Amino acid sequence: MPTADLNADLDCITRLLDHLWLQERLSQNTLDAYRRDLTKIATRLANEHSSLKTTDAVQLAAAIYVAQEQPRSQARALSACKRLYAWLEETGQRSDNPCRDLRTAKQARTLPPIITEQHITDLLNAPDTETPHGLRDKALLELIYATGLRVSEAVGLQLNEINLQSGMVNTIGKGDKQRIVPMGEEAVYWLEHYLQHARPALLKNARCEAVFVSQKKTGISRQLAWMAVSRYAEQAGMPHISPHDLRHAFATHLVNHGADLRVVQTLLGHADIATTQIYTHVANERLKQVVDKFHPRAKG
Repeated sequence: MPTADLNADLDCITRLLDHLWLQERLSQNTLDAYRRDLTKIATRLANEHSSLKTTDAVQLAAAIYVAQEQPRSQARALSACKRLYAWLEETGQRSDNPCRDLRTAKQARTLPPIITEQHITDLLNAPDTETPHGLRDKALLELIYATGLRVSEAVGLQLNEINLQSGMVNTIGKGDKQRIVPMGEEAVYWLEHYLQHARPALLKNARCEAVFVSQKKTGISRQLAWMAVSRYAEQAGMPHISPHDLRHAFATHLVNHGADLRVVQTLLGHADIATTQIYTHVANERLKQVVDKFHPRAKG
């Protein structure tokens, strides 16, 4: 049974997340991750007869380390804690900030996986477009690769946010920032085909404003999109990839073909050009692989 302190901590977490949603408009995915991280930490502290409101820096650091094993997850958990204690200080619920000087281990910069254009072609050809589900999945994959949308943006698309005539998608990204992205002819073709044939078959006269729907007559979930991409990648004989890898492929292939990095930044909705620059490293890594493979004197 949860202790009184743990119940108080869980209530505190909920109030923090309400504040972050109202004041900073953080995405639901970020809020969900913060809730999971802070709940794990609060539970760990409760086991040590402590709480979020009474813990010290040493105890908090240990709780973060135990709650999350991977450096990336620890960094996210620390970020959640910093938000929490800044808010507790600001609202007078704590007079100190136990995580002010806490740092996580520096993370090695990881490059997105290199997915070739042939890999993408094989993946996009995997769905069975003779079935409603297959046609829906085909349209979804084509759209993500054609636009670089995040999976949450793609599955959250509403009918009034796509314009097939102009070939544009209007999406709301991180921080509630709006951006308009062109789709390209192939994605428009498959979206139109899906909307005319598969979507009505899945909805069976039910009303739903989501572009991508399931047999439950509601919009599809992020989890369903992830499972679909994984399944089609396996069918295509590819290593495991995610919808986010399609977004990476979109950006990498644009850079490979000479697209201006500022344009790619705009299409991806990156606030900072430094985030987009990782794709130049991916392109350079691919060039190095080609030289290593084909140049007669590349290897000793």
